Amino acid sequence: MNDLCADIGYKSINHYGEQLCGDHVDIVEPDENSTVIVLSDGLGSGVKASILSTLTSKIISTMLAEGLPLEECVSTIAATLPVCSVRGVAYSTFTIIHLKNNQVAEIIQYDNPQVIVIRDDMNYEYPKTEMNIGGKKILKSVIKLQENDLFVAMSDGCPHAGIGTAYNFGWKREDIISFVETLAPAGYTAKTLSTMLVDECDRLYGNMPGDDATACIVKIRKREPMNMLFGPPSNRDDADRMMSLFFSKEGKHIICGGTTSSIAAKYLGKPLKATLSFEQSDVPPIAEIEGVDLVTEGVITVNKVLEYAKDYLGENKFYEDWSFKKDGASLISRLLFEEATDINFYVGRAINPAHQNPDLPINFSIKMNLVEELSKCLKEMGKRIKVSYF
Repeated sequence: MNDLCADIGYKSINHYGEQLCGDHVDIVEPDENSTVIVLSDGLGSGVKASILSTLTSKIISTMLAEGLPLEECVSTIAATLPVCSVRGVAYSTFTIIHLKNNQVAEIIQYDNPQVIVIRDDMNYEYPKTEMNIGGKKILKSVIKLQENDLFVAMSDGCPHAGIGTAYNFGWKREDIISFVETLAPAGYTAKTLSTMLVDECDRLYGNMPGDDATACIVKIRKREPMNMLFGPPSNRDDADRMMSLFFSKEGKHIICGGTTSSIAAKYLGKPLKATLSFEQSDVPPIAEIEGVDLVTEGVITVNKVLEYAKDYLGENKFYEDWSFKKDGASLISRLLFEEATDINFYVGRAINPAHQNPDLPINFSIKMNLVEELSKCLKEMGKRIKVSYF
């Protein structure tokens, strides 16, 4: 078993005037060492296309996750979903990327734009085998994974971008390849890359997309552990045990909360140095302890991180805020969203007397909810999460 893992991100824009997207991405993890990603493009746009693409991706991802052969998955799709009576063409096209043991990627493609693979920051021409399943031409590829490999799957709304406006024949495959090759060395996350790619499509459409456009990016990277300490333990006698467990873990260490950072400073025998410069008006300033990567205030900062996490999973419109700023919430966001793959939370259950002020809308349950909600968001980003309470 290697120490590679997959960072997966995607973004869609709807056909102009439509409330629903006709593309759908489904990600299923049958076990810790296997991931199935399906990008499906329903015929046309709007409600009908959305239903077709959702059904296609759900059926394929569920069947593949259960270990059923590809032939059975495709024939089930053919039998389940209708063919367009007007055009007589496929109900839904799809791209499947099946990662096995973080060692091999199996790519299966039917009528979607072909997956782009970037290796060593350059386009990589991978082998394809043509198969015929139920009268449908399916392309199958098996690729041995390497660190920093990028897989770019997309619906046909991406290469169609700009037809008749920015370009005569749309945003050609070679143009998309050079666009991704330019961004690859910068080390962006899969979500950020997919956002940049789809935002460029939107721009080429003049912000009035003539088709649904979706990009799903899979980035192969090394596992990166991260540890976050939030709140003092409910029993003071547990403080040393909590600190020794926290600091014994490999990876970077983040401490949130004034009391918590004071306990950590005492445990390490190092001074706690506060900085009084407000980088952002609604986020308290950070502090410093030698041997700790980041020290911030507690509830207000973590609440801001949660706000960024929810947006990151959606439209990702706050990306430009947290990706450059130096306040506590932005720094935590960069560490958790972009760097970390495995996150260990150490959460103290002590009730902070400062939070018992009736004028403050902070209480114990809010703190616990913050951890639960943030953990849920990070899991959706594909992170492995472990929460320990003290």
